Amino acid sequence: MTDHGDTPYVVDIQEATVGNDTFRTTLWTGANLQLTLMTLQPGDDIGLEVHEDHDQFLRIEEGNGLVQMGSNKDELDFEAKVEDDSAVFVPAGSWHNLTNTGDIPLRLYSIYGPGEHPRGTVHETKAEADAAEHTH
Repeated sequence: MTDHGDTPYVVDIQEATVGNDTFRTTLWTGANLQLTLMTLQPGDDIGLEVHEDHDQFLRIEEGNGLVQMGSNKDELDFEAKVEDDSAVFVPAGSWHNLTNTGDIPLRLYSIYGPGEHPRGTVHETKAEADAAEHTH
């Protein structure tokens, strides 16, 4: 898959998400919005993070997981189980994580406004994503 931003683009989002095998791939990056596809292997998580200046939307297309959020990284007082067709809204400034609690890959897409990752980002694995985050 390739990043189609910032040109007009239409996609079957369910097909693209379910067909994605990478930890993270940017599918569309515009000036103010970004779409990423993600696949979490059983037991893996996105990694505890916070976006101070923007909200985030996650949609689960396949699998089961646990979403945790809170006002600081040591106080994740919101928890919810998620499954196929769940939509998750993460407010700016909220620490959050998503963990795959099932026995199949958890496949989702995420929309940020503005974008979070450089256009064309592909992280095959979580380890690759973690390494890239530590170099910034």
